[in-house]
This record gives sequence, structure tokens and C-alpha cells, in this order.
Amino acid sequence: AGWDCIITGRRKDRLEKLATTLQTEFGVKILVLPFDVQHKDAVFSAIENLPESWKAIDVLLNNAGLALGRDSFENASLDDWDTMIDTNVKGLMYVSKAVLPLFIQRKKGHIINIGSTAGKEVYKDGNGYCATKHAVDAISKAMRIDLLPYQIKVTAIHPGAADTEFSLVRYKGDEDKAAKVYEGYKALDAQDVADIIFYAATLPDHVCINDLTVT
Repeated sequence: AGWDCIITGRRKDRLEKLATTLQTEFGVKILVLPFDVQHKDAVFSAIENLPESWKAIDVLLNNAGLALGRDSFENASLDDWDTMIDTNVKGLMYVSKAVLPLFIQRKKGHIINIGSTAGKEVYKDGNGYCATKHAVDAISKAMRIDLLPYQIKVTAIHPGAADTEFSLVRYKGDEDKAAKVYEGYKALDAQDVADIIFYAATLPDHVCINDLTVT
């Protein structure tokens, strides 16, 4: 659609490779902004030091998130809980808070938060992850109320099982366990979810899809 994009993440090499692909295929401008959403100072430094020509942001997509481990509450790792909370909840809040002044200044903007069906229902051994995604659901609802006076839209999209690196990360590199998650049915893939995000992001200013659960 000809949109220039700021792409963020921890792995600079992957971002630079993606930037080259996008610029070559679509003729758009891409700004690579590597940082880890868990680190508050890094988030605010990156956003506050954006070049002036990149500050007119239209859409913020909060997509960083992960599940770690699949253990019952009493056996779960505290480190896994910390990483999920720091990324899925605090990271989303940090980036949103950093970008908001740019939206408020223009009285325009759209925040799209990627939640999960785990934010709607709790499943066995999903304790910490489900808690973080329930938080994303609540934060999205709170944002929608608080940011309405600034004409900022908030959309939450909650995918079910999607065949990405997600399960490989959850099972800490165990490819057999990761593959078993998707046995017996056709899971969502990244493109399915991306198409839905794009649809929500390209609606007229007065139209907001508040909440979508996708399986």
C-alpha cells in the first residue's frame, strides 16, 4: 500500500535483511530501529530520538511477545514468568507510552495490540503466559477508553495457534515438541494474521475494529 515502515526487534541482522527486501520489492522507505522492548530506557531513547521525518506515525503494531515453558504453576520457572511479563506486558506498555506523544500531538493514531486466545481463556499449564495475554486484553480496553479524547483508535487481535517460531521458543528449541503443537490440523500462519491486521489498519478514521479473536 506504499507505507513507509519503522521495523523494530532485537536482531539487527534480520531487520536489515528485511529492510532490503521491502525497499527493493515495494519502493518504500524503511527505518531499522533495533531494541529490546523489555528495556525501558532503550525503548524511550529509540522513539524520542527518531529523525523528524519519521515522527508522523500512523499505526503502532505491538507484536513483540512470547511464551516460555509449559509447566504447572508449582513447577513453573520464575525466570520464564519474568521474561514473559517484561516482554508481553511491560514491553507493550513502554512502546505505547513512548509513541503516544506523537499521536496526541496529531490528534490521530491507531494502536494495534496482538493478544492471544490465551487472553480469553486459560488452559492447563499456561499460567504465566495466559496471565500476560489477559493483561493485554485489559490494557487494550483501558487504552481505548483513555485515548478516545485524542481520536486514537485501539484494536486488539487475538490469534489462536499460529505456525511461527512461537512454539519453538516456548519449548526452548525442541523441534519435536514444537512440531507436535500443530499436528492434526491446519494452523494459522503469519500471513493470515498479517492480512487481518492490514484490513483493520486501513479502515477509515471513524471506523475502529475493537476486538477480534481469530482461530
